[in-house]
Amino acid sequence: MSNFDINTISDFQVAERFMRYVQIDTTSDPNATSFPSTEKQKDLSRLLVAELQQIGLADAHLDEYGYVYATIPSNSDKQVPVICFCSHVDTSPDCSGAGVKPIVHVNYQGQDLVLPDDPSVVIRLEEHPDLRNQIGHDIITASGTTLLGADDKAGVAEIMDAARLLIAHPDIKHGEIKILFTPDEEVGRGVNHVDLAKLGADFAYTLDGEKAGTIEDETFSADGVRIVINGISVHPGFAKGKMQSALKVAAEIISELPKDRLSPETTSGKEGFVHPNHIQGGVDRAEIDFIIRDHKTTNLARHEAELRQLVEDVVARFPGVTYDFAVSEQYRNMKEVLDQHPKVMDIGLEAIRRVGLTPERRSIRGGTDGSRLSFMGLPCPNVFAGGHAFHGKMEWVSRQDMEKAVLTILHIATLWEEQA
Repeated sequence: MSNFDINTISDFQVAERFMRYVQIDTTSDPNATSFPSTEKQKDLSRLLVAELQQIGLADAHLDEYGYVYATIPSNSDKQVPVICFCSHVDTSPDCSGAGVKPIVHVNYQGQDLVLPDDPSVVIRLEEHPDLRNQIGHDIITASGTTLLGADDKAGVAEIMDAARLLIAHPDIKHGEIKILFTPDEEVGRGVNHVDLAKLGADFAYTLDGEKAGTIEDETFSADGVRIVINGISVHPGFAKGKMQSALKVAAEIISELPKDRLSPETTSGKEGFVHPNHIQGGVDRAEIDFIIRDHKTTNLARHEAELRQLVEDVVARFPGVTYDFAVSEQYRNMKEVLDQHPKVMDIGLEAIRRVGLTPERRSIRGGTDGSRLSFMGLPCPNVFAGGHAFHGKMEWVSRQDMEKAVLTILHIATLWEEQA
């Protein structure tokens, strides 16, 4: 066990790193066929490689797919499992990530935060109750016209600063540590081309969570459904009794979805949903894309069967119209894997305690790279990064919470060494 007191560290650079990183536009594109979906994600990745090499990680490199890999060598004489820390460089296409101007609101005292480039964008205490825990903290926001990028450049900055501190403080005992930065997490492709053999880790932690002190070991299980409606196209001047508009059939399907259940607007906690998130087409052909979500994997088939029955009932009212119904697996609830490796969560929870926070085990109404990594053979819960109000102009993060996340990374590293 190291005699060095990690909690005495005060020479953090995480906020400064974060504010540099968010100014690099790394928005991913769900409609692109390339990987990564946008080349500009590599602009940040190349910078991260250079900075990792500067702090002494000689093997840091960027591969052809936009992944950053690096190794912090072990300084222990024990056989310690190899641990990976992972975050994603891309930001959500839901809101502009170009021209981000980070602003630090020093010594926050509970006031509403008016963002100067668009004063109509106000982060109000009553609408963001977690701000009540931030009195005296330095709150970082964007300027009102873009998202901030705390999802997940906060996680990136935290891992980078933890790597620097591990090299700067050799008294912190740890096994071999791997660093992985991924592209395209926001568009669901974050680990499509990751090389786990090259990574060589036994267990991992994503730094992609929200509130300080939280750690997540459960996600949705997720499928996608694409419904293709084949209509009957006739010149509208001669269409009576002949035309069957695929677009109108698609509209009927969406209109008949349940109004009081099974939608994101009407569910919370462990409740699943059936959500149409894209529609396109015309008279001859229309497509509707759905995302199907539930924490219980077996419920997905039930939701899909209900949706298929609804489609059949609607299509039956339009003679001659046909449809195709295709289900694709997206990711599965990582708890199914993590429950088989309880030590991963036990160490995460203890690390949070050691930084002086009360750990809170949470489930995510969504997914992370850790969902798919877990099922690829790398058990991977999700640790807080400190950001809030993701994917929009009101996104914010506390400098002090990011520093707590850095310390949590260091404690996770030392706990694996202690218990080896």
